[in-house]
Amino acid sequence: MLPGEVLGLVGESGSGKSVTLRSLLRLHRAPIRVSGEVTYRGQNQGSQNLLTLPEGRLRAVRGGQISMIFQEPMSALNPVLTVGEQITENLYEHRGLTGRAAHTRAAELLDLTGIPSPAARLSDYPHQFSGGMRQRAMIAIALASEPKLLLADEPTTALDVTIQDQILRLLLRLRSELGMSVILVTHDLGVVAQTCDRVAVMYGGRLMETAGVTELFGSPRHAYTHGLLGSLPGVGARRVPLRPIPGGPPDLRSLPQGCTFAPRCRLVTDACISAEPPLLSIAPGHDSACIHHDRLPSLSGSVAGAGMTR
Repeated sequence: MLPGEVLGLVGESGSGKSVTLRSLLRLHRAPIRVSGEVTYRGQNQGSQNLLTLPEGRLRAVRGGQISMIFQEPMSALNPVLTVGEQITENLYEHRGLTGRAAHTRAAELLDLTGIPSPAARLSDYPHQFSGGMRQRAMIAIALASEPKLLLADEPTTALDVTIQDQILRLLLRLRSELGMSVILVTHDLGVVAQTCDRVAVMYGGRLMETAGVTELFGSPRHAYTHGLLGSLPGVGARRVPLRPIPGGPPDLRSLPQGCTFAPRCRLVTDACISAEPPLLSIAPGHDSACIHHDRLPSLSGSVAGAGMTR
């Protein structure tokens, strides 16, 4: 990822989005096994593979250089510690701040996220915050270490539309002010269109397509992405029936042979089933794991523009 870039990670429930974010920081414990390589160019440390990094060095990266906003703030926040204690813990661990300095900085972080009377709210417990305020408190904890990369796992889940918009605007503003990159997991393609620079589409535990937002919305090059965007309601006065993707997502414990999307794909052929298509570059900045990528038509303006209000 480039500095300051926002990458949207989308896909149906169960496609592996949250698991992927947790894997980046090795938050999974045995018997779960994570393989592969996660290359991270740390501050003054050069490139390093996070999956093989010793635990001591990983702790300096996890929460310090890479922070995460978890999906459910009520379960992610510790109910027996005040919000202030949870922020200052991060400040002590990754910034070495204690006492009055840590308290002052914690209040500044709450103020930065838009919580009124921040100094007074530091002594409150998570259950005394509303849903939107708990989400803001999670953001404050994540930003305490001034990370270079923020992993946001559906940061607007279960929030009303007004609060969702405030949270997303806050993340974009902080991205600009702090110069950090963001990986945003969401189900809302309209949010992706308005906030992200690039998109990665997941299905069945693997990447299906990656591209710039405008290119992917206007000319998707994977059958799953095409179906996902085609199922969105269009804009304009003309009403047309929705085109849902038939069937349901696969069981990750028993994936189908070949392309995992083949059982639901209208373009499926024997070649799709015989082997799993690799993720290949089909154009500059555009990768696809669909062998029929050149057969997919561009989406009409009414569908492609459903969420494009950037």
